Amino acid sequence: MRNLSAVTEFILLGIPHTEGLETMLFVLFLGFYIFTLMGNLLILLAIVSSPRLHTPMYFFLCQLSVCDIFFPSVSSPKMLFYLSGNSRLISYAGCVSQLFFYHFLGCTECFLYTVMAYDRFVAICDPLRYTMIMSHRACAILAVGTSFFGCIQATFLTALTFQLPYCGPNEVDYFFCDIPVMLKLACADTSALEMVGFVSVGLMPLSCFLLILTSYSRIVCSILQIRSTEGRHRAFSTCSAHLTAILLSFMPVVLIYLQPSPNPWLNATVQVLNNLVTPMLNPLIYSLRNKEVKYSLRKVLQQVAFPPEK
Repeated sequence: MRNLSAVTEFILLGIPHTEGLETMLFVLFLGFYIFTLMGNLLILLAIVSSPRLHTPMYFFLCQLSVCDIFFPSVSSPKMLFYLSGNSRLISYAGCVSQLFFYHFLGCTECFLYTVMAYDRFVAICDPLRYTMIMSHRACAILAVGTSFFGCIQATFLTALTFQLPYCGPNEVDYFFCDIPVMLKLACADTSALEMVGFVSVGLMPLSCFLLILTSYSRIVCSILQIRSTEGRHRAFSTCSAHLTAILLSFMPVVLIYLQPSPNPWLNATVQVLNNLVTPMLNPLIYSLRNKEVKYSLRKVLQQVAFPPEK
């Protein structure tokens, strides 16, 4: 369908019921954003600078950190821009870009968590063949595959949303362009598209979650068979960090996209947590429970604070 839209720009109204709190929100969200960027950059530096961390698990953790740097960057700069008293206008192309990259990075992370669960499954349930199964080639294919299928999903959802005509109201009752709020502005019947979008957005995370659940069911059975207390503790420690990150990532999807009667304020609150807080917490989750990452981080920070004399 050809886009008959007469709208060339949209107005982002921001988080509902927060009028007069712009300065406080600006300081709070800027802090979250800076800590998110710094935390994930430190994780990247720690892994890249330490040869002992050049393994499949940390390779995928690097990819997750890259996603966690770009994911909040889709909506946060614009939100901080208008919270500081600047224009709330966003161009049509800018709105399309926001929606595409939000779902591209979100879907990529979802697939990446599934791959990370598979990596832990192979490492714990089939350790003798781990290096053969999770070879450099296999890791590269899995990493590219997560981004490729994330791009396919995001392209489908973006095309589905912006094939509609937008010819009247242009006030987006949210802090960035997302599917539910954009469909409300369309000058056409969106019931069929809402159902297709609902199935698409719900089916993908559900499929990933079931695969993750299957992997971890097998992992738990294998861990319980380990005789060494230290071995069990180490396996549970690594897996608990991953499961915590998964729950923080998947719960907002359920609350935002799969609730029967959307609540704008609840959606916005959960979305802010998903966009800013979860990417900020991931470095803490993966580093606090991991001695190797903590050791590498300590070395990186020491090198930054006390550079070697030439």
